[in-house]
Amino acid sequence: MGEGVPGLASAYTILFTAALIFLAILLVLCLIRAIIGPRVADRLVAVNMMGTIVMVIIAILALMLQEGYLVDICLIYAMISFLAVIVLTKVYMGVYLERQNHADGKEQENGDN
Repeated sequence: MGEGVPGLASAYTILFTAALIFLAILLVLCLIRAIIGPRVADRLVAVNMMGTIVMVIIAILALMLQEGYLVDICLIYAMISFLAVIVLTKVYMGVYLERQNHADGKEQENGDN
C-alpha cells in the first residue's frame, strides 16, 4: 500500500483512521436508535445497520493491518448478521400477526355481545 510513493502510506493511514472514527460515531448513533426505538422495525433496521458498519470496520482493518484472514472473518460476520436479522424479522412478524389475530378475535367477541 503505497510503497513506491513517499508519504502515501501515511496518507492512507490518516484516511483509514478518519474513516474508522467516523464509523465508530455512526455505530454509537445506531446503538442509540436501537435502544430508543420507538418501534420494533426501527430497532431491526438499526441492528442491521450496526452489522453492516461492523463489517466495513473489519474490512478497513484488514487493509490497514494487511491481514487477509480479517476478510474471511468479515464474510463470516456478514452471513451471521444476515441470518440474525432474518430470524429477528420472522420473530417480530410472528408476534405482530399473533397480536393482530388476537385483536380481531376481541373485535368479533365484542360484536357478538
